[in-house]
Amino acid sequence: MNGRPGPAALDELDRRIINALQGGFPLSDEPYREVAEGLGTTEAELLARLQRLLDTRVLTRFGPMFQIERLGGRFVLAALAVPEERFADVTALVNALPEVAHNYRREHRLNMWFVLATETPGGIDDAVRRIEAATGLPVFAFPKLREFFVDMRLKA
Repeated sequence: MNGRPGPAALDELDRRIINALQGGFPLSDEPYREVAEGLGTTEAELLARLQRLLDTRVLTRFGPMFQIERLGGRFVLAALAVPEERFADVTALVNALPEVAHNYRREHRLNMWFVLATETPGGIDDAVRRIEAATGLPVFAFPKLREFFVDMRLKA
């Protein structure tokens, strides 16, 4: 057994919600009401189902995607080579920084990968220095050289 949960039990409305919310979220005073009406349900039902999908980890995130550079910020993919016996402690140190967007464990010499996002370009260097000071480990930062946009939508 791999410890992963089995397939989620989704009904037809759950599937339609997931499909409808993968793009084109309304920019209005009552976007959830608009989406709910388009799906033939109520705003309260839509919000309850979204919360359940998040709580059960069917959805891991629901929110906007920003191009941080257009807002004056910067992000980079970064990695650490963490000794196994320190992994939990280093994870806590790294995840404590507000600049850490998400963190992944990998089966590789560089076994911890995370995304740093900052409000200013110089904020990345500061965050890297703080992580190195807190962990005593070198941070390998991989800035974006070129952007690719893949509009992948999954049918639920």
